[in-house]
Amino acid sequence: MDMQMAGYGALLLRVSLGVMFLAHGLKKVAEFPPAGTLRYFQSLGLPSFVAYLSIAAEIGGGLLLVLGVATRLVALLEIPLIAGTIALVHGKNGWLFANPGGGWEYPAFWCVTLAVLILLGSGPYALLPLFG
Repeated sequence: MDMQMAGYGALLLRVSLGVMFLAHGLKKVAEFPPAGTLRYFQSLGLPSFVAYLSIAAEIGGGLLLVLGVATRLVALLEIPLIAGTIALVHGKNGWLFANPGGGWEYPAFWCVTLAVLILLGSGPYALLPLFG
């Protein structure tokens, strides 16, 4: 393994995951407004506060990942959020994300990439790389 380049791989993974979380969170605010997101979460049988928690975790966590603040901890805290989408939304739609309603392949891969980021750490250019 090229240890000199491994850090840059972690940087690329950290920033790309952060951007993905930001995009998903901002979509819940801009495209579905919070009230629409709230109704969707309620249709899943979840309490209202979970919608707001999800938006905050996606936007806040995404920003923290992009900036490289407590990367390992943030990645660890995002895994239950994504695993919840498998359990509550995508798991029943089969494996392929191209299936109607989106299968669980994409969120499962997202969980794996978060786990890899936990193992690799922040990489270079992190503002506050707590725990590496």
